[in-house]
Amino acid sequence: MTWTPRRRVMLVGLLALLAGPVLPSVSNWLIVLIWARGQKFCHLPLPGLLDTCTQVRPVALVLPVVALVLVALVALVALWFGAVWCLRPVRDLAGPIAHLGPQNLGHRIRPRGRDELARLARSIDEMMERVSAGYEGQRRFAANASHELRTPLAVQRTLIEVGMARSLTAEQLELLTGQLLETNERNERLIEGLLALSESDQGLRSRTPERLDEIVSGVLAAYADRAREAAVTIDAHLTPRIVVGERVLLERLVTNLVENAIKYNRRGGSLTVTVSGTPALSVVNTGQPVPAEAVAGLFEPFRRLARDRTAQGGGAGLGLAIARSITQAHAGIIAARPAEHGGLRVDVQLPTST
Repeated sequence: MTWTPRRRVMLVGLLALLAGPVLPSVSNWLIVLIWARGQKFCHLPLPGLLDTCTQVRPVALVLPVVALVLVALVALVALWFGAVWCLRPVRDLAGPIAHLGPQNLGHRIRPRGRDELARLARSIDEMMERVSAGYEGQRRFAANASHELRTPLAVQRTLIEVGMARSLTAEQLELLTGQLLETNERNERLIEGLLALSESDQGLRSRTPERLDEIVSGVLAAYADRAREAAVTIDAHLTPRIVVGERVLLERLVTNLVENAIKYNRRGGSLTVTVSGTPALSVVNTGQPVPAEAVAGLFEPFRRLARDRTAQGGGAGLGLAIARSITQAHAGIIAARPAEHGGLRVDVQLPTST
């Protein structure tokens, strides 16, 4: 039989209950024993013993106190060892926990049994799974960011070396500077996206009631010309909706979703934006078919559906990642699924303003 913490506590408690009525009897027995031995000693026929016993007998009044103290000390020692024995599984669990750390994220306790400490150990293992996933995500994010920054920097270096290696005509110089400017703009967009992602991850600086329908209307008006250039028809269904949050981040959320919906649409396609109760915001476009199993990965930083998507707009792959971070900062939920006629449908649920 395995001595689980519950069984240990139950056993010690049972022994304490059984020992409760016995302790007064033990104390009385000690008093009688000490007193009897003193009386027997005083009846011995020794000169001057009577006077000595007369002087010692008053001390016998403290015998009950002495007996109780002895019994209490014995009981205290027994309870101490009982407590140590009951808490021994906790001490044994402290050893494996001490091995957990950033350099050993793969270590798991993997307990056996179904007692309380086993459940605690399993919870620690699950926590370490989440921590490990977080560390892995940070490493992957740093690696992807480095790659995204290294590629345009390498292009810039090549263009500069080509320009320095030979004299260029006016046409060649214009082409070279145009390519450098385009690469530099891509770097700016990437850095701006990283800053926006970092800012949204820090949470909200202020919480004020905002009209989500007015924010969406302003963003759609700003992107009307770009939609016409892409031959995308915008269909808006906006009902009044108040959400509590930060206006700048909410505008960035809507902007990212609308920009992605236009960028990854087809010519002659449509963009439908709806503001209502549940979900608070819905953005649907008619682009290329999106596999259902690839949708979740689109919310990861620098994750794109395919190479041909990057060629359309030159984005950094941070749009949906920033949208998710902003939604989480507003205590909301963002989800996506393939649209009925190709493209993507993104739904944003935000708490109702009270």
